[in-house]
Amino acid sequence: MMSLPVVAIVGRANVGKSTLFNRIAGERIAIVEDHPGVTRDRIYTRAEWNGREFHLIDTGGIEMGGADEMVNLIRVQAQLAIDEADVIIFLVDGMQGLMPADRDVADLLRRAGKKVVLAVNKLEHPSHLSAAYEFYELGFGEPVAVSAMHGTGTGDLLDRVVAELPRGADDEADDDTVRIALIGRPNVGKSSLINAILGEPRVLVSDVAGTTRDAIDTPFRFDGDNYILVDTAGLRRRGKVYKNVERYSALRALRAIERADVAFVVIDGREGITDQDKRVAGYALDAGCGVGFLVNKWDIVEKDDKTAHRFEEKLRDEMPFLRWAPVLFVSALTKQRVHRILPLAKSIAEMHAMRIATSTLNSVVQDAVTSVPPPTDKGRRLRVYYVTQVAVKPPTFALFVNDAELMHFSYERYLENQLRRAFGFEGTPIRLLVRGKS
Repeated sequence: MMSLPVVAIVGRANVGKSTLFNRIAGERIAIVEDHPGVTRDRIYTRAEWNGREFHLIDTGGIEMGGADEMVNLIRVQAQLAIDEADVIIFLVDGMQGLMPADRDVADLLRRAGKKVVLAVNKLEHPSHLSAAYEFYELGFGEPVAVSAMHGTGTGDLLDRVVAELPRGADDEADDDTVRIALIGRPNVGKSSLINAILGEPRVLVSDVAGTTRDAIDTPFRFDGDNYILVDTAGLRRRGKVYKNVERYSALRALRAIERADVAFVVIDGREGITDQDKRVAGYALDAGCGVGFLVNKWDIVEKDDKTAHRFEEKLRDEMPFLRWAPVLFVSALTKQRVHRILPLAKSIAEMHAMRIATSTLNSVVQDAVTSVPPPTDKGRRLRVYYVTQVAVKPPTFALFVNDAELMHFSYERYLENQLRRAFGFEGTPIRLLVRGKS
């Protein structure tokens, strides 16, 4: 599995970066499904152009001078976005012309050594196009004239951007290597859990929230199997906007999730389940990787013989879209149940990559249809003709029916539950693609 490339929109203040961001986001083809109970953070978006998907991130206007705290913070944000990006859209204002602040940004981008596509904005009228020529001086090749407000030229811009995106290279890990991403809010103990798993301090551990900034890959072997542990930067709640550098740490965590076979959502057992935990879990589900929950710091939770059961029930109620994800109560400090994490990851990875014979699949689905007949709509009944598995990681099944519009979501969920009952699929999402005759 591989993470998507990143495109950052960079420029001085008030050149139309957010307008361009919204324009590209509005034209994207790929739609990420919203799951109940999961709040979405729209600081970044997932976009697609000519069959190439990428993450698109916006930055605040860069001002190189001044000692204002917010100015400095925006400059730090922009630098982090530049560091993370594969391609940069350098946006300037064609109506204002070349400004000293544009030259400052250009110097910053040249030092970064990244691929840059120069876009000259606010050129709504054909008579304005000559204004783009002035920006050749910046040294980034031929500028692309655009109007982010009206969409003019954005197709040409995206053609240039996509041409510069890195081509997908094969994953450096072997096919039998299980990639595990530990994800979660800051300071829930992800790094400590990795240290406990490895039995040695291989990553930085600190009591200060937000210590881990980068995703750190740690390959190792356990019981003859190859694993890679990825420690991701903690995902911080939106209220702490003054730590805006966290938005790019979050993006790095998302890219790690996209490379993972299994993502363990680490939850602080003392604090319980929060909205941020739901958001983090939703990221993993959207990426299609296997998912499990590690409830950490369980050694310091006051409990009786039913505490774990009550906690798991609450977790299922709060995140019904992940009822199939296993839960493990652990302690990085005392290493309680830490020895169960890798066997669980291996089991989830096997389910995530499982392929079912077509004949067996059809037998299970036909039994399910016989037990609970499909619904009718205005006298027409859904008929399920055939099912076949079309992909793994996650397991994906195509259901051929008489009319896809007759498939009610509740019946689709029923069929998913029957597949889980027959084949397990613990810890992995499964996807059903309903295909009508047309």
